[in-house]
Amino acid sequence: MSMGESIVQGAISSGGRLDRALAESCPADAALSRERIKALIGEGRVTIDGRTVSQASMKVAAGAQFIINLPEASPLDAVAQDIPLNVVYEDDHLIVVDKPAGLVVHPAAGNPDGTLVNALLHHCAGQLSGIGGVARPGIVHRIDKDTSGLLVVAKSDIAHEGLARQFADHSIERAYLALTQGIPNPPRGTLRGVIARHPTDRKRMALMPETLIKPGGDANADDDTGPKRGKHAVTHFRLLESLDRAALVECRLETGRTHQVRVHMASIGHALLGDPVYARSQKSQKPILTELGFARQALHAAVLGFTHPVTGETIRFASQLPADMRELLHRLGGSDADQPVSSLLSGAIGPGGKEGQPWPPPRDAC
Repeated sequence: MSMGESIVQGAISSGGRLDRALAESCPADAALSRERIKALIGEGRVTIDGRTVSQASMKVAAGAQFIINLPEASPLDAVAQDIPLNVVYEDDHLIVVDKPAGLVVHPAAGNPDGTLVNALLHHCAGQLSGIGGVARPGIVHRIDKDTSGLLVVAKSDIAHEGLARQFADHSIERAYLALTQGIPNPPRGTLRGVIARHPTDRKRMALMPETLIKPGGDANADDDTGPKRGKHAVTHFRLLESLDRAALVECRLETGRTHQVRVHMASIGHALLGDPVYARSQKSQKPILTELGFARQALHAAVLGFTHPVTGETIRFASQLPADMRELLHRLGGSDADQPVSSLLSGAIGPGGKEGQPWPPPRDAC
């Protein structure tokens, strides 16, 4: 172990898949999410009963002794930039922002700066969770560049770990508002399937047959981008308002896979308006989209709810549709594009649905 590194050690409390068992067995103050543990296993930094392990999916027995060698946090390449942020909530442990469409969440090859991370580094002045070398400080989830809406970021390591656990066990409340091609019929339903990287088009995700999941893979693991990897995805949708050959739809996520809402809605013939990747034909709405200069998927992360990882308080945030989606909704014949999100979500079917079924539906055991 080199200078600056540290270790976490102990005994496996409950047997099972290695990364899950370690996440459950590590002390809370270690602030290690399952995602981070998987990365450390891949880097050869985990030993079980004195033997270095390399497979996050291997089985481990209760009582096995583990040692995790944590690297010294490496300096972040991203620089702080004074980019305006719409801060919805902030305390010592976390910050909730309302991200505009067009803002990339974290730096990458095509977007080295001008991202949400750059803005957060300036706003939080170094008070962002690093979790032992992670290159995306505080980031526990993402939304696409051209999707707008709510996103929570961890400022402390304990908040990072607590939020990561909630995302991993799918207890986070996430509701999106979408404008779709055509009107879904039936007006509500649950979409399930395995989402993976498209085999020939790297810009797309796709619903894949269960048989194409990589042997030995885990349909509940986090990486959905490798060859023949796929992750179980669940989206509940309901029609809020019928429009002119389009619809306002609420989509509630159980899982959070890449492009999940976009892929699921396209799979039933109701791709999101403006979606440059999954909307094959937009002839009916093209004149309006062109006139408004609407060139993104019509998707907004409108509701975000979770248990505060430090105080234990249940907190919930709502974000009104941004101006471009409000204008599009109005042009498509929406009854009141400026009404609060709470009013939109009490829409045509209502909280319990016309069928008297609960909304949102009971969660899958995923």
